[in-house]
Order: sequence, then C-alpha cells, then structure tokens
Amino acid sequence: MIEDDVLVGTAHVPEGVEMRLVQHGEGFTILLEDNELMSTEANASEEALATMTCARLGDRAAVHMLVGGYGMGYTLRAALGALAEDASVVVAEIVPEIIEWALGPMRHITAGCLDDPRVMLVKEDLAMLIDAAREGYDAILLDVDNGPEGLTRRQNDLLYSRSGLERTMNALTPGGIAAIWSAWPDPAFTALLEEVGFEVSVVTVTSRPGGKGHKHVIWFARKGERGHVTAPQGKADHAEVLDCGPPVTA
Repeated sequence: MIEDDVLVGTAHVPEGVEMRLVQHGEGFTILLEDNELMSTEANASEEALATMTCARLGDRAAVHMLVGGYGMGYTLRAALGALAEDASVVVAEIVPEIIEWALGPMRHITAGCLDDPRVMLVKEDLAMLIDAAREGYDAILLDVDNGPEGLTRRQNDLLYSRSGLERTMNALTPGGIAAIWSAWPDPAFTALLEEVGFEVSVVTVTSRPGGKGHKHVIWFARKGERGHVTAPQGKADHAEVLDCGPPVTA
C-alpha cells in the first residue's frame, strides 16, 4: 500500500492468507499480502477471457457457462454482454467478502450484473461444481488465483492438475471450451492440456486496452465434438446459493 491508499476491507482465503481491498481515488485493488491479484485499472484481459470464449462458441443456442471466481466482475459482465438472452451463467465464488465488496464499495462497477436473471451465484468450491457436472457446461471460464502457478489456495492446484483437467473435460459438452486465465505463460501446462485430450490454442492478451499493460495468457481448450468422458470421481456437496440482495444500479 502507498500513502494515499485506503484499506476498505480484509478477507481470509480458505486455506490461504489475508486478502485486502484497497481504494485509491476512484479505483480499487485487491491484494494478497504484497501481490496484486486484480485492479479496476487493469481489466482488459479478464474481459477478453469472456468475449473471446463467446466468439469461439459461435451461434450455439442456450449456452450454459460456469465462471470461477467472481473477482471484480469484469469477466461476468463481459460474458453477459456477449451472450444471448437464453444463456445461463453459474458464478462460483468461495470468498463471501468478494461479493460483499461487489455489492458495497464497488457497487458502481458491479452495474447490476449480479441481478441479471441469467446469473446464479453460488458459494462453493469451483472444483466441486465441476465434479458434479457431466457434460453440463458449454464453457468453463477459470480465473482462479493467478493461473496454474497460483498464490492463494493450495486447493486451486487441483484444478490445474491432470485429474482436475480431466474432470473439467468431463463437465463440458462436446465441442465445449475451457478458458483459463493466467498472469504468466506456462508451456508445461499447455502440454498437459494437450495430453489430456483438449484442442488447445494459447492467446497473449494485455491488461489494458490498446496492447498496453502487463501481458497475460489465456488458454482456450476445446473438447472434441465426439466427447471424451471418464468416470466421475468423488461426489460434490450441495452448493450454497448466495443472496445478492436488491438490484444494483450503475
């Protein structure tokens, strides 16, 4: 934090460390110790995660999408802007303070997206939702931690392991897409996706419009049209649906 920053709130990540919401002027940053996880000033790549996925889905009807986690909402808002009215989006967010901040101090950037009738917000571990689905989602958007080399929860590593990626494939419909955001490139992870059986493309995007800011990476991993489904492992508990409260106006 710098001198003019204002600490708005703190949260404890399950199995992790303290997360802080900091305000600086009209902007906000979420920090994990001294590491910046996300910022209102650099969100172009989070939006690209959604818009590029929707473009790759083409004219598929009644898209069912899973987004994890909510973050600052830029991915969700971009997805809602690109999806048709017959789409549905499940948003998994395990940290309740993230939603409290979205509906409180950052309500002006939430812009009502959590009140969209296409959205269902659940307080549940993303991996458990994936485990519970069998060809249930047309797209799964993973913006969890900082990508495969995460900072916050050891449990997140399970999402990016071979078994986690196989479960993700099981949860996708034939031709469905897993889109995975990362702060850094990772050739070994690209190879792992291909070994699991995904058709993979890797796109470099920037954190700010116009090719400015830090370079981030998005993997678009498509399941084959014929599908590839292995026996599901484990059983997910019931997901808790969060009450988002009254509509939020911009």
